[in-house]
Amino acid sequence: MAPALIEPLNNLSFTGRDKLQDYQNTPWPEYIGTKEHLEYEPGRTAVESRDVDEYEALRPSFPKLHWEPLTEVPYHDRGLQGDARFRNLLGSATDVFDYNPKIGTEIHGVNLAKLTDAQKNDLARLIAVRGVVFFRNQTDLDIGAQRELGAYFGKLHKHATTAVPRMHGLEDVHVVFTDGSSKDQRAVFSPTFLWHSDVTYELQPPSYTSLKLLTGPPRGGGGDTLWASQYAAYDLLSAPMQEYLEGLSALHSAHMQADGSRALGRTVRRDPIVTKHPLIRTHPVTGWKSLFFNPGFVTAIVGIPKAESNAIISYLNDIISTTQEIHVRFQWQRNDVAFWDNRICVSCPVRVAVQAERPVLDPAGKSQEAELNARHGLPQVDKDGARQSNYND
Repeated sequence: MAPALIEPLNNLSFTGRDKLQDYQNTPWPEYIGTKEHLEYEPGRTAVESRDVDEYEALRPSFPKLHWEPLTEVPYHDRGLQGDARFRNLLGSATDVFDYNPKIGTEIHGVNLAKLTDAQKNDLARLIAVRGVVFFRNQTDLDIGAQRELGAYFGKLHKHATTAVPRMHGLEDVHVVFTDGSSKDQRAVFSPTFLWHSDVTYELQPPSYTSLKLLTGPPRGGGGDTLWASQYAAYDLLSAPMQEYLEGLSALHSAHMQADGSRALGRTVRRDPIVTKHPLIRTHPVTGWKSLFFNPGFVTAIVGIPKAESNAIISYLNDIISTTQEIHVRFQWQRNDVAFWDNRICVSCPVRVAVQAERPVLDPAGKSQEAELNARHGLPQVDKDGARQSNYND
């Protein structure tokens, strides 16, 4: 049923048959305003207010700390131990559905704070396949349980510049906080620039990353998050372009992020670095190839002229930001959790993130789209842009 400004009959509360008779016999214009009805202001939603901030300890802070450079650490992907049909994880689920064929799955009936190791392994495998998985109303997953779940998948990452909670000892938690006094960023960054994968300049960029909403805008008040599949972005490329990009690497730089923090008078807790990563990488769990690119940190493509580098960056940015079929949009509610794989997703928005392996390209890697089409008996995509077609919209 479509939303209505006036509640339908079956949602109204009456105390007797005379009330129902009054409703049925009163002309509609006269009845409006005389009985209970919805309050609605177009484009404006009521903001939740609280006298006591129950999350005071988690409010953002920028402590004056300095950490040594990160060094390479062993990483074993738990998704390799997951069941291919996710039977451990879904055994207690009451519902599961995909947002679209390329990315995004929502699961109901699973308590993230009480997963067995077998369920955690399945969760990692599912995230590796679907990119991002959503869970509603995870009231039991407090910050301690969220960090414990993250640590099962690997060493937790500490961000060098972003806000951390005021509570000591939570420096591996990234706090995202906005209120009515926060500055509008639209004049500072273009919308396409804000698509990003977290800290891809690290030697071992994060893999499994979780974000929980403690409090935020009410439904319709904004604050949605979008993710894009880099598996699907790779599959959009023609075979010659895939082959060309597989031979290239990109420079991922932390310097702009560090410079911005210093300009605001904040401490940069770890010196900024520049790291070279392959432009196409292979996922260790699925074996699928994906683009490994984001405009926020990639500054140049290595070994080619600057004009060519700029053209490739612009082209890939367009694919990620404008191809709706590879996007998923999530509308948050309080205590919802998103769990995504930072290796194969870019997002446009806190997170608890796990250091993963160094990005590598396995020439024997496969296309997600080609493998799934073959598995399900679907025709392979024709990428010949010179063929005849008819546009009728």
